[in-house]
Amino acid sequence: MRYNRLGRTDISVSRVCLGTMTWGEQNTEAEAHEQLDHATAAGVNFIDTAEMYPVPPRAETQGRTEAYIGSWLKARGRRDDLVLATKVAGPVRSGTSHLRPGKVRLDRPNITAALEASLKRLQTDYIDLYQLHWPDRHSPKFGQREYVHELDPDEVPIEETLGVLADLIGSGKVRSIGLSNETPWGTMRFLAASDAQGLPRVASIQNVYSLVSRGFDAGLGEVSLREDVGLLAYSPLAGGTLSGKYLGGAKPPGARMTLFSRFSRYDGHQGQNAIGRYVALAHATGLDPTQMALAFVDGRPFVTSTIIGATSMAQLKSNFAAFELSLSDDVLAKIEAIHLESPDPCP
Repeated sequence: MRYNRLGRTDISVSRVCLGTMTWGEQNTEAEAHEQLDHATAAGVNFIDTAEMYPVPPRAETQGRTEAYIGSWLKARGRRDDLVLATKVAGPVRSGTSHLRPGKVRLDRPNITAALEASLKRLQTDYIDLYQLHWPDRHSPKFGQREYVHELDPDEVPIEETLGVLADLIGSGKVRSIGLSNETPWGTMRFLAASDAQGLPRVASIQNVYSLVSRGFDAGLGEVSLREDVGLLAYSPLAGGTLSGKYLGGAKPPGARMTLFSRFSRYDGHQGQNAIGRYVALAHATGLDPTQMALAFVDGRPFVTSTIIGATSMAQLKSNFAAFELSLSDDVLAKIEAIHLESPDPCP
C-alpha cells in the first residue's frame, strides 16, 4: 500500500480510502466489519463516512453507517491506527431535514451538534478529517453543470464556518478539515479566509471524479496542485457503471442503480455511449473495465486518495487489485482520445 500526505498536515493516508455509504442500507453490520477487516489488513488506514449515510438518506437509517464503524472500532481497539473522516451536511433546501430540528446550515449550532452526534456513533473522541459535505451557499453540485447566481439571505459566511472549525480543532475533537462538492471559487475563498484571519486551512477536497466525470481537471486541478488541497475522488466507477454491468439497459439484481433512482447523472445517452467506449477499450487491451477505471483515477497527479466502496467482498478485492496496475502510455492515449470526443458527459 502506498501513502500520501493529507494536504499540509502531518497526517499520512493510504492511496485507497474505504468508502462506506452502502453500510446500513445494502450492507449489514457484519458485512461492514468484514470489509473493514479486509481493508485494514491490506494496509488501508483511511476510512470515509458521513453523518447522513447510508445512501439514499432516510430518517429510518440515518447514522447507521457511523454506528457500524463505531462498533468495529470498539471491538478491534485500533482507533489510533486509522485516519477517520466524516462529514457534516450542508443546507437541505427541499422539505424538512431529518438530521436536526430547524434549518440545517454550516453554522455553530449545527456543526457542533453534528460533530457530537458523529463522535457518539463512531465511539471515538476525535475525528481526523472533518469535511463540509456540500457548500452552505447555492452552487452547482451533484450533476449540475451551470452556476445559477441566487443569493441566499441566510447564507453562513465562510469565515464563520471556519471559526467554528477552528474551535473544534482547538478542543482536540478535530485534527484537520476538508471540503466536499466544492467549486474553484469556494475552495479559494476558504484558503483566502484562512490566510487572512489565521484560521485552519482545508487539507482536501472530496469531489466526484471518474473517466466520465472529469470537471475537476481544469480549475480545481490547478488549485489542488498549487495549494496542496488534494482530491479525495469519490464515485471513481461512476456509480458502478464503468464496470459495464448496466450497459444495454441491464438491471442486475441487487445493484445500486437497480434499487435506487437517485443516480440518474449516468443515465444519459452521452454518458452511456462514453461508458460503453471505455468498457470496450478495457476489453480490447486485456484489462478489467473496473480496474482500468480505478487505475486511471489513482494515476492523476492531484489525487491524494481514491474512495472505493463495494457491496460484496468479491467487488472489494477486485477493486484493491486495480491499485497494483500502471496503465500504459498507449491505454492512456486511447482514454484521452475518447475523452476529447466526449468530454465530461456525467458531471
